[in-house]
Amino acid sequence: MTNTKKILEDLISGKVTVEEAEKQLKTMALDRIGSVAMIDVDRQTRTGIPEVVFAESKDAMDIVSIVKGILKTQNVALITRLTEEKLKVLMSSLKGVELEFYGKSPVITVLAHTANWTPTEMRGRIAVITAGTSDISYAKESEALAKLMGVDVLSFYDVGVSGIHRLIEPLKEIIERDVDAVVVFAGMEGALPTVVAALVDIPVIGVPVPTGYGFRGKGETALASMLQSCSPGLAVVNIGNGLGAASIACLIAKRVARKEK
Repeated sequence: MTNTKKILEDLISGKVTVEEAEKQLKTMALDRIGSVAMIDVDRQTRTGIPEVVFAESKDAMDIVSIVKGILKTQNVALITRLTEEKLKVLMSSLKGVELEFYGKSPVITVLAHTANWTPTEMRGRIAVITAGTSDISYAKESEALAKLMGVDVLSFYDVGVSGIHRLIEPLKEIIERDVDAVVVFAGMEGALPTVVAALVDIPVIGVPVPTGYGFRGKGETALASMLQSCSPGLAVVNIGNGLGAASIACLIAKRVARKEK
């Protein structure tokens, strides 16, 4: 049960007054972690997307403090863009916390949760597709967020346009299993999202991946290619932003699930 729901139930049952409930709602929204961070405690209730710890630019011990703060109220925390060094600090500092690992360097994502965490009931389904094996770590970030949001994921790796026949079976399964949105990762020239969007009547979100050779080989060409796609039905996020793509895809999937309920 979220904090907001508990406060509302207490109000309905008469355990708290309207004034007390209003005060609790105001004070529960944010939780300060020392001088390091302000945690948006009720973000998932408000927006459907949970608070996520972006570790890339944070000190290792600050990450530990923030994660511990989130676990106190949420029992679960998602940490993205960890380096091997920061991951070691996290593992040694979080005692009695279960860690689930997604991806590997350069994109390591960890789902940390206490024994009290109950996973969200699965509602809706998305698909994650990568053009190459170099894209998988970015895709894993999407998969981790989907699990936290309670959305089922079908994953298909290394089915890019250089061997386009490999795409046939994944697309058949995506259609047969009524996937609500598709997230497609591609580096190099970034053509795969355009191809997928041209073959299915499902929202497709393209993620340019920073893999390639030489000139604009860090995702710039893939981004420009996706933005200039001739396939309607393709939306595009910034380079490497699997988290943003999954957020959109999961919101679509959960909204469809609510409509069908």
